[in-house]
Amino acid sequence: MERCVIPASLFCSKLFRASRRWWRYPRARRSAIVAGLCFAYLFFAVLQVSSAPADGKGRVGTLPLRHHDGVHGQKTDDTPTPTRSNVVYITLRSKRHKPAVIRATVRPKLRRKKAGTFGKHDAQAHGGKSRHGQDAWPKRANASDAWAKIIHRGLTLYKGGHFEEGADNLGSSIRIYSQKPPPWFSQEDMAHMRLLASSKVRKLERLQPEGSPSVLLFRSAGRTRSEQSAECSGGCGVIKPPVDMSEVFAFHLDRVLGLNRSLPTVSRRFHILGGQLCPVTLWDPSITPISGRLTWSSYQTSLKYKCWQRGTPKPEWSCTSIHHHEWSRMALLDFLLQIHQRLDRNCCGFRPRPEDSCVALGYHGKCEDMDSTELSTIVHRRHDPHRLVFINNKGFFDRDEENLDFKLLEGIKELPDVAVGVLSSQRLREKLLQSLFLDQLYWESQGGRQGIEKLIDVIERRARVLLRYINAHGIKIIPMNK
Repeated sequence: MERCVIPASLFCSKLFRASRRWWRYPRARRSAIVAGLCFAYLFFAVLQVSSAPADGKGRVGTLPLRHHDGVHGQKTDDTPTPTRSNVVYITLRSKRHKPAVIRATVRPKLRRKKAGTFGKHDAQAHGGKSRHGQDAWPKRANASDAWAKIIHRGLTLYKGGHFEEGADNLGSSIRIYSQKPPPWFSQEDMAHMRLLASSKVRKLERLQPEGSPSVLLFRSAGRTRSEQSAECSGGCGVIKPPVDMSEVFAFHLDRVLGLNRSLPTVSRRFHILGGQLCPVTLWDPSITPISGRLTWSSYQTSLKYKCWQRGTPKPEWSCTSIHHHEWSRMALLDFLLQIHQRLDRNCCGFRPRPEDSCVALGYHGKCEDMDSTELSTIVHRRHDPHRLVFINNKGFFDRDEENLDFKLLEGIKELPDVAVGVLSSQRLREKLLQSLFLDQLYWESQGGRQGIEKLIDVIERRARVLLRYINAHGIKIIPMNK
């Protein structure tokens, strides 16, 4: 305490002595000293203000700033307040909750112009019921009408004799610069891809699947129709709307993962359809729906008893002709591409948008009665009834990780080791790039490598989510190639 009092007393005594000397000076001298001090203060003040803009050169002023909340509610340090003459205002956007729109992979915006919009095979994706299309979903019906008009125009030109055989043959879009194709493609796959991409179109006809919108079937030159039936004996392809272009990606993903259940699909441009770039899928007349009615409840029961894995199943197991491992393959591909039309057509496992078909057709309101919901698009070949065939594989790349449909994985206890090995080997991107590069038209339609990598980014993020799901739920990884 003494160290603090003594300097204060000395200071006070010196100040008292100085004040006594100040008042001893004459009044004129005191006035001159005060005037000089004021003049010096004003001189330096004016000099400081006048030199600030010139010396700063865009530098922010040095006025004090009070504490304020930062971007995330934290206190920031004292920083100088910018002046109005040199301030630049920056707007911070909030975190984006939806991924960027990727071209040719998301559902098209509903526009007033009918000619610029293409619809999806909604009735086919929902197991028929096309009678609800025009009443409950008029906007989608207009989009489907646009594709129907293109089909009608193509058939009119064909029947009117304005179609020359091979007019659409502009050379193969399947490119291979090495001696051998990627190992996940068989020789049969490559032959079918070349046939679909570059074969001469000999004939066009309309197909009307039961409960589904019509599609175009083209027959290549040199192929004939069976005399006893209306089925194509080989070399035929189904032309689908451009909005289903993601089925090309699904085919390559199916082969890269070693699932081998999707039909070969390529992209091709048809002059008779106005130059539209469309996905073309191999036509297989042996494909047929599985026998019996398969609901969600019976599907879960069949997963529980592992049908056909332990021999002939019992009648009370609700088994179909499909082997137990086939459902694991389907669930894996459907989750990565978020294909909900097969296992979750009511959209009960995620938050659908108002324009989604399951909402527009009223299916989403039936989620409380999920057990009685019938699965759709479950097909196989007549000569191979135990193995599934994946058709209508239109994927959705615009669904973020917070809104994935995990109901597709419900009841799945095993997954194929080959597919999971590819997902966890850090080589998925490399293989998909190598595979998709073969289809030149699809590669260019997505914007080259930059656009393709955006699609692969989505699949890789979903693959990481799937791997975490496998570890959290103890799903077994077993061989399923036999």
